[in-house]
Amino acid sequence: MSEASAKADAFVSAHLDEAAALGERLADLTEEPELFLPALREGLIELADPAYSDMAERASPGTTAAYAVRGPLLIAVQRPLRAALHEGSSISALRLAQHLVEAEDRDLRLFALPCLRRALAQDPEQTWQLMRRMGGGAVDWIEVDSLADVWARGILAESFRWAELEQLIYSERTFERRLVPATLATIPHRLPTARRDELRPESVERALDMIGLLMGDAEEMVQKALSWAIREWTRVDAVVTAELLRLETDFAVQHRDGARAWVIRDALSNQPPDLSTTLREQLAGLRRDRNAPSTSIAAGQAASFAAVLASSNDVVAAQGARYTRSRA
Repeated sequence: MSEASAKADAFVSAHLDEAAALGERLADLTEEPELFLPALREGLIELADPAYSDMAERASPGTTAAYAVRGPLLIAVQRPLRAALHEGSSISALRLAQHLVEAEDRDLRLFALPCLRRALAQDPEQTWQLMRRMGGGAVDWIEVDSLADVWARGILAESFRWAELEQLIYSERTFERRLVPATLATIPHRLPTARRDELRPESVERALDMIGLLMGDAEEMVQKALSWAIREWTRVDAVVTAELLRLETDFAVQHRDGARAWVIRDALSNQPPDLSTTLREQLAGLRRDRNAPSTSIAAGQAASFAAVLASSNDVVAAQGARYTRSRA
């Protein structure tokens, strides 16, 4: 064990009791959101490890030094909190989530997730409102990928919620678009392996259609989540996923699309060796250009819609100007 690992283990061991005590205090405040948030803020500051802050900030710029709390300590804090939420009402969980979703720091907002999980089954409409708000305000991949678990649960519970993801495909915000493949990647994990056949064929088709619409996205954060989603859906239906990869490879080669090529290469680890070798050979020499615009179907459709909307606004403005002159 390295010296850094030994120090990290020692820090966690020395603060586990403190973390559990914070969890107990927070569990007693689930019915008092106004008191919960300041108690959470102060407690996490006390548990922050200065030696961990630099590494945490490098991994995710959304992490602040004040809340650089190691994972095992966060788990210890959340354990009694989850138990209290389970025993309480979904309305109480929603009230608490409303306060947490509005918190100024991501590390505080993440504590809304156990509240949302508690409320989702009994109050789906209000819970989805907060889930959308949290998705719209996400500032980094940790927040998005953590939220994806709740979105995946919601979609599996109510199939019409696929439409929630479909809307985000066209978002201007990088992290809202990342939420789409991050949720898709999480959905298979919310079902036991023996039940994954339930995702075929309808869910497979919807998932791969959305992936196809986003392929060619210029943002690395979206690209990484796309390759993750392809790898996970390969476990559900390897044949259909392989066909998607072949089609996308043909497009990437024809259009010299380096962003698309990067996603395909990164998704090949779960593919049969012969397919992986063939596609890698086809993509040889194609490299990602970080300054290139998005080539995705979604980006093209969003741009077309924006142009039509701008044109419509110009027409309305011109009509208004003519009406004003006619009344002068």
